[in-house]
Amino acid sequence: MPNKSDHIISSLNALGKEKVPFLFVFDFLCEKPIIIKLKEIDNKAVMYSVNGITNAQSYDFGNRPLSFDVEVVGKSRYRKAFDIVQRHIRHGDSFLLNLTFPSPIESNFGLKDIFYASKAKYKLWVKDGFVVFSPEIFVRTKNNIISSFPMKGTIDADVPEAEEKLLSSEKELAEHYTIVDLIRNDLSIVSKNVRVERFRYLEKIKTNRGNLLQMSSKVSGDLTVGWQENLGGILMRLLPAGSISGAPKKKTIEIIKKTEKYDRGYYTGVFGIFDGENIDSGVMIRFVEKTDSGLIYKSGGGITARSDPEEEYDELLQKVYVPL
Repeated sequence: MPNKSDHIISSLNALGKEKVPFLFVFDFLCEKPIIIKLKEIDNKAVMYSVNGITNAQSYDFGNRPLSFDVEVVGKSRYRKAFDIVQRHIRHGDSFLLNLTFPSPIESNFGLKDIFYASKAKYKLWVKDGFVVFSPEIFVRTKNNIISSFPMKGTIDADVPEAEEKLLSSEKELAEHYTIVDLIRNDLSIVSKNVRVERFRYLEKIKTNRGNLLQMSSKVSGDLTVGWQENLGGILMRLLPAGSISGAPKKKTIEIIKKTEKYDRGYYTGVFGIFDGENIDSGVMIRFVEKTDSGLIYKSGGGITARSDPEEEYDELLQKVYVPL
């Protein structure tokens, strides 16, 4: 019998073949995909902004300054999970694992307010669900070339010599090499002539809690002409994104599910649009979810054998922000 994945692939392939523009949203484990033709999206329920392409209308949330109070995960809970991950790394089960946690927040902004106020390449709002304001590209296509832009490496941009410290960190370098290699392997499944076009470039992000530097690379491969007819197969083979899971991917995801002990849901999934010819998509990091008990901000970072628990805990906190 065909499984759920087969149905998703065939649906996406059909839309790609007919060159029908659509929005796709995949949760972390690809269990609750959302696929909607762009012309059928009700912007009272779903709004997107993908590098300036948006269905959002003007919205006035007044001149209120953003207030944002965070109840971060306790250090003891984090350290317990960190130690479990380190044991798996020492045993060779994983080389890189993205460890994440939920943090309750209180804000005078609702999900829609945050969508409009935030500045990011990839933004998505789902009514009574969640809002995403992500700086990280998942995959883009152009001229039959597919490119991925893994983001690994974060530092407070306002510390002295921040750029030099990030680029010279042995831990960050090892982490970045690992994720670039994973993305090269992923792209080699769906394309040919895979190459690293840019290695370790930095971008500055302004947030409500200060400035951050984040490090990315660009990895590209050549697609066959007419790849749109296999659009579903291409996307599903690349999921989940390597930068928010780890390496090796299958075993690392098993460890994540046992260690984090909460449901990531759509956090660290991917979303994007197909415009009839090309894909542009982002990884769903920088994520606020509405729950019965209030708003939850989910964040995390990559753990390697060189990781220091205090530094990783601080990075998890740094990533609880709204880019303004």
